[in-house]
Amino acid sequence: MTVTTRRAATKAMTLPNILTYSRIAAVPVVVGCIYWQSSMDGPLWLRWVAVAIFIAAAITDFLDGYYARIWNQQSSFGRMLDPIADKLLVASCLLMLASDATINRWTLWAAIVILCREILVSGLREYLAGLRVSVPVTQLAKWKTAAQLVAIGFLLAGEAGDVLFGYVTFTGIVLLWISAIVTLYTGYDYFRAGVRHLFEEDA
Repeated sequence: MTVTTRRAATKAMTLPNILTYSRIAAVPVVVGCIYWQSSMDGPLWLRWVAVAIFIAAAITDFLDGYYARIWNQQSSFGRMLDPIADKLLVASCLLMLASDATINRWTLWAAIVILCREILVSGLREYLAGLRVSVPVTQLAKWKTAAQLVAIGFLLAGEAGDVLFGYVTFTGIVLLWISAIVTLYTGYDYFRAGVRHLFEEDA
């Protein structure tokens, strides 16, 4: 193993990256809990397990960036993997919530807006990376992600939350629409910045 390879392997196993890996690992567990409860008539407490794991995964989204900054462990690998982990978590949860009809009818449009925006921004980032142009994450985009995670947390609790507290699913749906509206704005913002760079490149 060369020195360069060893250094790359060491950077890949820093605590911030391990936290990102754990967020990816949480995806099949959360999906499995919701599938078991909704499609295989499992007990409602499985939804609380899904919520607990989802919250832990969401917290890692904050902690990995925080520790990477304060410990100076930022890396290209981490910057690449972090948004992928976020998208995997959000997209898989939205699909499962649509599958068990927690979100349905008009609420599906909010989920579609969120998923389409993620695909659009990912495509733009990939293309602009080839031009060596970076599109920084805005503060509003960070708030958008936070709103999405909170909304999905409420929706994962769903029926189990409604039994104990009432209006949990309704609150999640309202928050999902709010995050979808913010998503539309941030998506347009990224698209406008990306198109400007494309026009400059053609010129």
